[in-house]
Amino acid sequence: MQYERFEDLPVWKDAIDFSVNVFEFTSQSRGLFGDLGDLKSQIERASVSISRNIAEGFERGSNAELIRFLYIARGSCGECRSLTHIFGNVPNFRSKKHQVQTLRSSAESISRQLVGWIESLQNTSHGEVTKIGKDKEAVAANGFRQILMSGGPVDFDKME
Repeated sequence: MQYERFEDLPVWKDAIDFSVNVFEFTSQSRGLFGDLGDLKSQIERASVSISRNIAEGFERGSNAELIRFLYIARGSCGECRSLTHIFGNVPNFRSKKHQVQTLRSSAESISRQLVGWIESLQNTSHGEVTKIGKDKEAVAANGFRQILMSGGPVDFDKME
């Protein structure tokens, strides 16, 4: 299925929900972060980074850039999961064990979705625009590939 807007992507929606859950967790756990430095802010920033990178990559217009930003989003998922492991091992968060595990599971799910999408994109033509409503850009990208391959001019009006 192709999507016209990043707001329609299930993985972006999951990333938004994840961020909301992270902010709820950090808000409810304010007193527990006291001696843990900047970890509260770090998990909040990393969780927001996931949806932001999905959106930015989607809006870039090429698979290569989209893949690049999806890998960044996946890295942010890993960062969030790593932080949940820290929280799970710090005595302050014993009472939040279930919430920490739920956050970790959500980050793992998002990461799996991103991997599936990345693999799908890597199996398509490089430079192909993957969004509905971008036909002109897709024709142009295909034309540039033909120019590079043939070394000669391409009649864009005859391209499909």
